[in-house]
Amino acid sequence: MRELAADGIPVAVSCRVLKLSRQPYYRWLATPVPEAEVTEAYRANALFDAHQDDPEFGYRYLADEADAAGQPMAVRTAWRLCSDNAWFSVFGKVPAKNGKRPGPPVHDDLCVVIDADGQARHEFHATAVNELWLTDITEHWTDEGKLYMCAIKDVYSSRIVGYSIGPRMKARLAVDALEMAVIRRGGDVAGCVTHSDRGSQGGFNWSKKFTRALSRHGLVGSMGRVGAAGDNAAMESFFALVQKNVLDRRRWVTRNQLRIAIVTWIERTYHRRRRQARLGRLTPIEYEAIIESPALAA
Repeated sequence: MRELAADGIPVAVSCRVLKLSRQPYYRWLATPVPEAEVTEAYRANALFDAHQDDPEFGYRYLADEADAAGQPMAVRTAWRLCSDNAWFSVFGKVPAKNGKRPGPPVHDDLCVVIDADGQARHEFHATAVNELWLTDITEHWTDEGKLYMCAIKDVYSSRIVGYSIGPRMKARLAVDALEMAVIRRGGDVAGCVTHSDRGSQGGFNWSKKFTRALSRHGLVGSMGRVGAAGDNAAMESFFALVQKNVLDRRRWVTRNQLRIAIVTWIERTYHRRRRQARLGRLTPIEYEAIIESPALAA
């Protein structure tokens, strides 16, 4: 229309030939992109950022995160935008994708070895502290709802160097556990391999926030196969102990009761009273104190 008007053809004539009304044309000329579409684009961007950071969230939680980021919207709007863009929770039933397999892992698997028969197996072995850490997430019901715990275990001494407990499984849970581990180890952890499986919860550990935290501290990421709990067996054994000694011992009325029980068992029993055959019948705290101190002094 502009080009025709520049050639001397009136807009009214062009609109009549094209069977258009002049008023809508002039409105579009004033605002080529409607304000509603701009608002929806900002909302979709906020939902996408929240989904990338916390892929386990459904559209309701994503709407809360978008609201906190300055883009409030109705839950129905969040559902429509998430559905249109296929932003589904990792725990939801995602529509089939014609048999496509999951994408590549965020990191290579650095704990896998090939035996003499050519079979791949996982080996969790460390010759010093801060050489290999394992991480994963567990959950348990209380009368108030679920409580989640992310823990990080040093393979060398079996010590739980970091953990975080909360009512929602956000990426922050894994990041807080990692930050606790770094602080407890004095900050000098560069080069330490941090391994997880690729289950729905393990995969959650490798969100953008967690990956950035690894890079910030110079840690090296490692990840097992999809849905293979054996790829993180050493960490699963610790969670089995937590299940047997804490979670299944009684019915938990509040999240705070269970949180206190977990922390008490880890710090008082597991670290300082539970002797392990692999450590020469020493506790994790004793093993680090006895084995590491002479080495550091030398």
